[in-house]
This record gives sequence, structure tokens and C-alpha cells, in this order.
Amino acid sequence: MELFGNLVDGFSQALSLNNLLYCFIGVTVGTFVGALPGIGSIIGITVLLPTTFYLEPAAALVMLAGIYYGGEYGGSISSILLNLPGSASTAITCLDGNQMTKKGRAGVALFITAIASFTGGSIGILLLIFFSPALADLALRFGPADYFSVMFLGLIASATIGQSSPVKNTVSVVIGVLLGLVGTDVNTGIQRFTFGSINLYDGIDLIVLAMGIFGFAEILSTAGSSAQDNIRQKVRLREMVPTRQDLRDGVRPAARGSVIGSALGALPGTGPTIAAFSAYTVEKKLARDPSRFGTGIIEGVVAPEASNNAAAQTAFIPTLTLGIPGSATMALILGALMIHGIPPGPALMSENADLFWALVASFWIGNILLLVLNIPLVGLWIRLLAIPYRFLFPTIICLVCAGVYSIGLSAFDIFMVMGLGVLGFGMRFAGISAAPMLMGFILGPLMEEHLRRATLLSYGDLGTFFREPISASVLAASALMIGWSLWKWIRRSR
Repeated sequence: MELFGNLVDGFSQALSLNNLLYCFIGVTVGTFVGALPGIGSIIGITVLLPTTFYLEPAAALVMLAGIYYGGEYGGSISSILLNLPGSASTAITCLDGNQMTKKGRAGVALFITAIASFTGGSIGILLLIFFSPALADLALRFGPADYFSVMFLGLIASATIGQSSPVKNTVSVVIGVLLGLVGTDVNTGIQRFTFGSINLYDGIDLIVLAMGIFGFAEILSTAGSSAQDNIRQKVRLREMVPTRQDLRDGVRPAARGSVIGSALGALPGTGPTIAAFSAYTVEKKLARDPSRFGTGIIEGVVAPEASNNAAAQTAFIPTLTLGIPGSATMALILGALMIHGIPPGPALMSENADLFWALVASFWIGNILLLVLNIPLVGLWIRLLAIPYRFLFPTIICLVCAGVYSIGLSAFDIFMVMGLGVLGFGMRFAGISAAPMLMGFILGPLMEEHLRRATLLSYGDLGTFFREPISASVLAASALMIGWSLWKWIRRSR
């Protein structure tokens, strides 16, 4: 009853005209900046952060949070239509979402993405409401050895993503890990794989990699083709609605993706990107015919979109209850809290209960606003495909360059995108999937960091990975997965 009363009080505050207005502004800005390739919600939050100095704390946080999870909604738009990930967490959506567009099902893909995103966000909010203390306690139980083992399992599982053979997928993962290690070693200060270039001291940004491997490579692959002639540019509302079979195929992946995203979002340092990739991996492992993934199926779109939006909601758990931001975006929101004199931590739910529950209630209101905002705009987004390629390609290149340049204000990043685009084009030509490479790029540096922490705490004893219960269980699952893959390879060889 106390929980119900707090939630009612939160909705009464969130539904005030002032907070409702700023919630609408936040989700609208988030959708549009998320739809621009390479821009993302962090740019929108950065630009609007100074304006929050003059707002009430609740209104400021409601608006910034709306930009954050609104960006997850909007990021799927360019991923599906143009094969350009609007954000890192929607890069995996390109695999099946863009294939649906090429099949003339862009309207269905965008429509069902909005539904899946709302479903994932709603489940994440429910977990945020009922299990914030428990999930925060679970996050505290994860040590360096546990994080390393979970990420190792992620790399093993990522070999099943894409249409390539396990050997090619492994090569892709290794390339991603090597690219992730570029830059300055945070422990020793030694530059690795920088070739003496000061521009590489901070490493390669994830958005730069995603834009090059997916965006620029797509331009090189489809330039001069007539594939656009086969894509229907005008769709009626009736054609946007998914079929019964689409809904049946998408229900279970959406539910599983929501649970995966909710769990991973609550862990500091993971967030929507790892959640989306993990959900896609799980769906492919459970599929009767994994080869269908990457050909334009509903499951490949619904699972990661539900997962990254669920993770976007539960990512507030470690930020608000522990004061540990899981990403740069969360760090900005944490900074907004501190600007208004509100210390994050376990005492936030008791000392600033009104603010906490108003923010939680606004999440649900914001997700409803996003659903109402995005479904009518499906036809508008589809009209982007009516632009001829000879006009669309230069526009895409300009957007990519502007988005990449805005990250570090460095022209070097633009040339990096071009070089990575050539690499991505070569990987396509060789039949090597780019998705495992992104997974290796994300998890490789994190694995190295947690490996060092675990060995330092155990004084170099590697047995700590097998003594910790969570770590030992995850490593056992990794061994079973490797054994299962080897058994399938041997049986196929025979």
C-alpha cells in the first residue's frame, strides 16, 4: 500500500502541466536527435543541460530522462530505413530492420518497433518500481571476476550472430577486440596501436566505428544499384499494421528481450547497447533456424528494440540508488542531480521520495507519448525512401560527417569513418558479419579492465574466477556453449 501511495503521488506530480510539458519536449527532442545518424541522445542532453539550471529539479530530470529514452526510440528509425544506426544500441537492428525495408516492409518494421519499444520500456519501468532495492543489491554483488565471466560468455555467444561461419565470426570478434584496444592503457599510460598518432590516444569512438562499418559500408555497397526501385515508398495505414503471424512471432522475443534488457540495464557499465546485442544473441540461439536472422525477420527487430528500451529504464537504478552512472549519458543526468543539490545514493528514495516517484511516473507517461508520437510519423519516415539515391547518398554522408565531427570536434574522425567503411565493405565482400566485431569492440576493453581488477584483488590467483559462484556458473555455461558448437561442427562434418 505504501508503494501504491508513492506511485499515485508520483503520477500527480508528473501529470502537472509544467512537468507534462517538459516530458513532451524531452521525448520529442530525443526522438529527432536519435533519428539523426551519429548524433544520439547525449548531444541533445548536452545542449539542453544548461537550460535545466533555471528549472525545478523534477522538471529538469523529467526532460533529460525523456531525451535519453526517446533517443532509444528514434535511433531505430535510421537503422531500419537507411542501415545507419542512430545510436550504438540500435546498430544490431540494422541487420534485420534494413532487410525488412528492402522487402517493402519498412512500415511494419517501424510500427512493430514502436510497440516493442513501448513493451520493453513498460516492463523495465515495472521492475524499476517493484525491484529497485533488490536489483541495486544484485548489482552490488557482482565483482570484477563475475563481470569478466559474463562478458566472456557474451563474446562466445556473439560468434553465433550473423550469417557467417563460426570461424569468420571469431575473426570478426578478434578484429573488434583489437580495435577496442587502440589508445592509451589506463593502467600503464602506454599507447597501444596508435602508430604515433595523437588522434588515437583516446581510442576509437563506438559511434565512429558503427558509422563506418554500417553506414559508410552501406553507401559503398549500394551506390549505383537500382535496389531502390523495388522498395515501395508509399504505404497505407492498413499496410503498416503487423499481421497476426508477425505478432505471434514477436511476442516471445519481445518478452525475453525486455527481461534481458531490464536485468542488464541495472548492472553498472552495461546499458542498452550490450542489452540489445545480448537479446539478439539469445534469440538466435533459441531459434529453430538461425540462418533466417539477418534476412529481415520480426524476431531480429523486436528482441533488441525491446531490450534496449527496457535497459534504458532500469539504467536509472544504479544511477539513482547507487550513484554509479553506467554510461556517459547517465553521468550527465547524475550531474544534473548534483547541480540541483540532490546527492544520489541509497538515501535518494527516502530523502527525496517525491522527486524519485515523480521521475518514475514520468517514464510511463513519456513512453505513452512516444508511442502516440511515433506511430503517426511512420508514414513520414517512409517518405525518406522516396528521395532518389543520387540525392540521398550525399545527404547521408553529410549527416554522418556532422554527427561524427560533433563527438570529438576532430576532422580525423571523419577520415577514420571512411577507413572503417572500406574495412566494412571488404568484410561484406569476404562474407564476414560486422555484428560480432561490434560485440568484441564493446566487450574487449571491459573484459581487460575487469580481468586486471580481479587478478589484482586475488594477488594473481586465476582460481578466483572459479571460486566465485556467479563467475563459476557463467564460465560453466560458456564451456557448455563451446562444447555444443564443437559437437554441431563435428556432426556436420560427418
